[in-house]
Amino acid sequence: MLLEGIFSAITTPFYADGEVYLRKLEHNVERYSRSPVAGIVVLGSTGETVLLSREEQLEILSNAIAAASPEKVMIAGVGQESVRHTLALADEAARLQYDAVLVRTPHFYRPQMSPQAMLTYYRAVADSSPLPVVLYSVPVFTNYDLPVDVVGELAKHPNIIGLKDSSGRPERIAEVVAATRGNKATVAVTNVFAAVTGRMRAPESIGARTFVAIDSLTGGAIATADLPPAPALKTRSREVDFQVLAGGAQTLHPSLEAGAVGGVLGLAAPAPQCCYEVYTAWREGNPALAAEKQQRIAPAGTRVVSQLGIAAVKYACDLNGYYGGRPRLPLLPLTGEQRREVETLMSDVRY
Repeated sequence: MLLEGIFSAITTPFYADGEVYLRKLEHNVERYSRSPVAGIVVLGSTGETVLLSREEQLEILSNAIAAASPEKVMIAGVGQESVRHTLALADEAARLQYDAVLVRTPHFYRPQMSPQAMLTYYRAVADSSPLPVVLYSVPVFTNYDLPVDVVGELAKHPNIIGLKDSSGRPERIAEVVAATRGNKATVAVTNVFAAVTGRMRAPESIGARTFVAIDSLTGGAIATADLPPAPALKTRSREVDFQVLAGGAQTLHPSLEAGAVGGVLGLAAPAPQCCYEVYTAWREGNPALAAEKQQRIAPAGTRVVSQLGIAAVKYACDLNGYYGGRPRLPLLPLTGEQRREVETLMSDVRY
């Protein structure tokens, strides 16, 4: 699976009483599907996944992918503290036709999370996961940074395709890229070298026979017309290295320069286009423009996402036409002063 580009790490909307607001989730996903992002990450850290029950997680995964367009890469956050529970959620993601799973590092028993324990955990998950695995190191929440040499070993596994690195350090991304170089895989891409998703290949998306009411076309008696199947999806092969994704908008451009192929970004929840513009300028070989676009989003990436956190990301979504709402307790909503600060920071990051 190709992971290049910008991925929106989306929020989980709630009603005022804390219940999951599925209709607003669908609204947000439908809008992300019309944006230039390569894909959507559901139940990542921005999605408050650790505050959700298993039943809620399954509901969210099901409703999000039902609202997504087939050409968007859909990644499910399935990381749990045990191999057993991680694989159970990965199986559900596969059943729902997600394209890959994002697996954060287990960390509750951090003193026992030796390199050997982490190697064993991820290898056991990758051995049995029905979907490709993306490692997820997020030390700001877990207080554990997946060691570079461990990533280098895991990159040799054929079902581990990449890493989301949320260390915020481009120099670490450069180290990971160097440590994983040579671990190549062949992936399917479209004729314009975009990712090919499982849903693009699915019978209901490609080649299915479609029926429409004749009266909807002519105003005549009710009947059905059998339309010819859609043309087969044309793909080509492309060789890729182990794929590293940046986890912070404030360091996106330097991370790309260090060897990242894209980013899974909390700021791409309220402002996917602004994040995409950094990536596009870099991809097109215009570092000056990429640096200019980076400077535009960096303050919001730092303050809104990294410092103020989920409540601020959700408020920024409200400002930009997505539904944000409040976070789930014990996360607190913003104060009036903080709301005004977010409004100022997002004033030039509006899409």
